[in-house]
Amino acid sequence: MDPYLYLNRMNVDEGKKGEGSLTFLRHLQYQHMLHIPFENQDVMRHVPIHLDIEKFYEKIVLRNRGGFCYELNGLFHWLLQELGYSSHLISGTVRKPDGSWALDDSHAAILVSLHEPYLVDVGFGDSVRIPVPLSGEVIDDGVGVYRVKERKEDFLFEVEKNKEWVTLYRFRTEPKNLSDFTPMCHYNQTSPNSRFTQESIATKALERGRVTLLDNTLKIIENDNKTERTIHPTEKCKILKKYFGIELEDLSSS
Repeated sequence: MDPYLYLNRMNVDEGKKGEGSLTFLRHLQYQHMLHIPFENQDVMRHVPIHLDIEKFYEKIVLRNRGGFCYELNGLFHWLLQELGYSSHLISGTVRKPDGSWALDDSHAAILVSLHEPYLVDVGFGDSVRIPVPLSGEVIDDGVGVYRVKERKEDFLFEVEKNKEWVTLYRFRTEPKNLSDFTPMCHYNQTSPNSRFTQESIATKALERGRVTLLDNTLKIIENDNKTERTIHPTEKCKILKKYFGIELEDLSSS
């Protein structure tokens, strides 16, 4: 696996590695969010996802695909270590829109240790584009406002909406191995209760917005302009290619 091909996938100049700086980490995360989509097309097509970094690399870097949290944060964590960052995987529990909690510890994210610890997450869909310190400092990434709030037993990752703080997920800082997520990965791609088996999604950040294909609804938000339309199922492959760079393999012959 070549980390420089991965950097090229994100349109990152390999000559500006920044020696493990916060500035370069911010750039890496931002570019990742702009160029690599969060998507579950393999889950919806019943293509098994195994927790294997080389398979993630082949899919994301060589085949120009995206993935969900285990794939995106798993591979990004590998890249950070290749670039000399002190980092480890952590687990989180996602809060659903109705206020209930998803499967415990089923979300994979990253903790990076610099002069202080930072939450880094490129695998949560519509989320923060730059690292968030665990100090409680409010971070504005140009599109949204975020913070990490410490509690006695864990931390909350929050976004500001309508002048109120909304919890996206809770997490602990203990290191996790990628293999620790094996049962959660299986659940999220097979259980009828998993959000990933219920609806098809592809989403990617834009400089001043986001483009999302949710089932057959295409939504584009850019520079405060919002367009939304229903696409015909026969358009889906064309839309995935145009907006997300995703070309799906024909499974009919396999």
